[in-house]
Amino acid sequence: MNCQVNGSEENTSTLCGSNTKTIRDVSGIVARENSKMSNEVMININYGEESSMIGSGNGNNDNVPEMKVQEQHAKADSSFLHSVINMSGTLIGLGQLSTPYAVQNGGWASAFLLIGFGILCAYTSHLLAECLKNNAKLRNYLDIAQFSFGKKGRVMVSIFMYMEIFMSLVSFTISLHNNLGQVFLGAKLLNLSWINTAQALTVIAIILVLPTVWLRDLSKISFLSVAGILMSLVIFVTIGCTAAFGGIKTNQSIPVLQLNKIPAVSGLYIYSFAAHVLFPDIYKSMRDPSQFSKVSIASFGLVTVFYTGLGFMGAKLFGSGVSSQVTLSMPRHLIITKIALWAVVLTSLTKYAFQLVPVASVVECKLPSSMSSKMRKFIRGTVGSLLLIFVLILALTVPYFENVLGLTGSLVSISVAIIYPCAFYIKIFRPQLSKLGLAFNVFFIIFGLFLGIIGTITSSKSLVQNVGRQW
Repeated sequence: MNCQVNGSEENTSTLCGSNTKTIRDVSGIVARENSKMSNEVMININYGEESSMIGSGNGNNDNVPEMKVQEQHAKADSSFLHSVINMSGTLIGLGQLSTPYAVQNGGWASAFLLIGFGILCAYTSHLLAECLKNNAKLRNYLDIAQFSFGKKGRVMVSIFMYMEIFMSLVSFTISLHNNLGQVFLGAKLLNLSWINTAQALTVIAIILVLPTVWLRDLSKISFLSVAGILMSLVIFVTIGCTAAFGGIKTNQSIPVLQLNKIPAVSGLYIYSFAAHVLFPDIYKSMRDPSQFSKVSIASFGLVTVFYTGLGFMGAKLFGSGVSSQVTLSMPRHLIITKIALWAVVLTSLTKYAFQLVPVASVVECKLPSSMSSKMRKFIRGTVGSLLLIFVLILALTVPYFENVLGLTGSLVSISVAIIYPCAFYIKIFRPQLSKLGLAFNVFFIIFGLFLGIIGTITSSKSLVQNVGRQW
């Protein structure tokens, strides 16, 4: 069985389909439709790892079996501006918290790596669009993977996508824990030796969001995605206000370049741009898909400027004392600091349902069709809840935000954003590629593998050392 979840303003139906989609940040897609106040589908997520519709590919359309076209509520009517908002919304996330730390630790020259990643990821998003254009039957990232490398390729990419979901949730939970601790700094919630106030508040927060994991109709909580985007803007504005009115001089020194820290920093940078699994949906929703490359250039340009500006602003404000989450470095006595901390807390709370519901839905699709709907819903919700509890335990046990986020970027994000798109493109278009074009994309694959491997080793080593010191 395969499973498709279509979220609308009215309802969400669960059907069989073939698209597994990592919801790194689905807020951009939801926000567009919320702003239009339409009844069209806001989220179109298909789940499952098997597909009989997409054949293993060698770039030849004849090898793709005919598929039954599924009727969808959503129309391909997104304008250029809507698409830019969508893509920009999917790109802005935890990266805004860690970029100042990355700039300070990597040196100001490392910002060229950040900008380079922005340009490279815009290019790889263009490659995904070319793959979709090559075969109209391809609907999503996993379809492209299967068309390029068969079912084994689909399974491999699925593993990376689920890893990204899980590791991102751990990072969000660590962020939730750290910022709640700052909001209630000095408060004594429980007089227990085995759990502190921040941990207790994090447990309470997770309990509060547990019911959302049981939902099948994501449109009922679509307002949370809009809230996530607004909170991201609030964070940026509060940091800017701290620089302008907080009484802190932006005269801290930033090293030129610290090569020994580049491997770890590269993971933080690439994580900020790795939303590629969502791009096929944006492409398919466009009124004029031929403008997708322009949308990518505009979106990545805006987000790269946003991250670079925020990175330098935070680094100049707090210097070597900047935290891996810039909000934790803001002056505690300022009201805008409280606003920023709460913005991070609320942003984290908006993520759980949109990331765990897809995973739980895959489990539901594997259940026998003879099973009652109540039992299926119970198992589905239980799996989602257990995953969330496991994420909570792991986040409280290993509360090292920069290590976990950097590891996610180096181990997973760089593959999804750079390595796989280039590999898909080479596999599908190999007969038409010039030697220069082939060499160009092979170089990017090697570059991604190199940074991914050394970044994974560096982040893993730092994580193990921190855990060792903790215990």
